[in-house]
Amino acid sequence: MAGTISFKGFFPETVSFLRKLKRNNNKTWFDSHKREYEQFVLEPAKAFVVALGELIRRALPGVIADPKINRSLFRVYRDTRFSPDKTPYKTHLAIFFWEGTLSRMECPGFYFQIEPNKLMLGAGLYMFTPRVLSSYRKAVVDPESGSRLRDIIKNIERIKDFKVEGRHYKRVPPGYDPGHPNADLLLHNGLYVALETRLPDALFTAKAADFCWQKYRPFLPLHEWLVSLVHRPFRPQP
Repeated sequence: MAGTISFKGFFPETVSFLRKLKRNNNKTWFDSHKREYEQFVLEPAKAFVVALGELIRRALPGVIADPKINRSLFRVYRDTRFSPDKTPYKTHLAIFFWEGTLSRMECPGFYFQIEPNKLMLGAGLYMFTPRVLSSYRKAVVDPESGSRLRDIIKNIERIKDFKVEGRHYKRVPPGYDPGHPNADLLLHNGLYVALETRLPDALFTAKAADFCWQKYRPFLPLHEWLVSLVHRPFRPQP
């Protein structure tokens, strides 16, 4: 993308800024250190979005990687309106690459987050809309689609350190068989995989995008299964 600096890695100062922000989570401190935020967090994050986006789009040309706030980059400002925690700033850096024409968080995608002491990576869809949840349940019990999803999940479960997440309900929804082989998947209101690990050395080099892409690649079948589900209402094969 024209005008975007090439990505050379995140800085040690990226992490130290987030750590200091956690200790000084107030407007006065942030305003006086805003240039540090822009230089050590925002600027490398924008370049990272471009670099990793180029790698993802080689496999998924429709993925959106947009280095703007409220696009691939999440805002640093917290929404405190309905939260008892009134600290104004997020103390992590969050990035999302998604595929689809719906709003960002209604689409499947790939998530990246740096905290002061750890890296979080994820792939999938965090929460289904009511329409997608209905389609998801039909797809889960469908012999062909449900079997394909089960195979995808079995392969993911063989990958070290990643966990399948999104289980929410305690009981199988009404109208569905609790004895169905995929009954456990009917307890989900989202479907994604997640990893939490210490900050890898690669994060501070130009190889950070390659590192993350290699972690994401095994989840392409899950991503594609979810993209099809979200953007085309599920219809069982006759």
